[in-house]
Amino acid sequence: MRIDVLGVGFDNLTLKEAVEKASRLRGGYVVTPNPEIVWMARKDGKLRQALHDASMVLPDGIGIIYGARMLSRPLKSRVPGIDFASAFIEKLASENKKIFLFGAKPGVAELAAEKLKEKYTGLDICGTAHGYSTDDVPVIAAINEAKPDFLLVCLGAPKQEIWMHEHAGKVSAGLMAGLGGVLDVYAGVAERAPEAWRRAGFEWLYRLIKQPSRFKRMLKLPLFLFAVIGQRIRDD
Repeated sequence: MRIDVLGVGFDNLTLKEAVEKASRLRGGYVVTPNPEIVWMARKDGKLRQALHDASMVLPDGIGIIYGARMLSRPLKSRVPGIDFASAFIEKLASENKKIFLFGAKPGVAELAAEKLKEKYTGLDICGTAHGYSTDDVPVIAAINEAKPDFLLVCLGAPKQEIWMHEHAGKVSAGLMAGLGGVLDVYAGVAERAPEAWRRAGFEWLYRLIKQPSRFKRMLKLPLFLFAVIGQRIRDD
């Protein structure tokens, strides 16, 4: 049973439970919607279907947690995409499994691969590909040749979710996950909010301060919350 927040169903899992479930999945994909993605899905049918058909839907943004609570359908915890990816990669490294890094600007995936190899002993990074190619055929061919246990798809929303949905049956990977700017963080070209900000639920504010250009995107957060209030009123 998933918990519905404005038409998107979320798996009610802790980070540990999400990693355990991911270990059992084969051939599916994981999505990590925040309020902005949920808001986009209201008007984007392809994105909405991609979220619905995902093997696991994790609540990335603190707004999702607040929204679920306002609807009297509380989720156990926020599970940021980067936290899920890091915990799952750590588990895979301990088992000498393979991962493939796909997305970001040219050169970023390779730099992320170097940093990850330094951090996780035993991790096999079996391939990389940047996210600026207009032809999916060679990318899919490279992935299928490598046969990773975990494919990180970092193309940004909604492109990554739709890409995984459309190619799920064509890609030979144990599991895929749409993870936005995770490769930029792993590569060290983008900075994540300090832990104190994350713990307080203000990672979105830290990112806005660092990237004022995100302001227009952040306007979707109050729209999301107003829509949640509207759903709560209708439910009552």
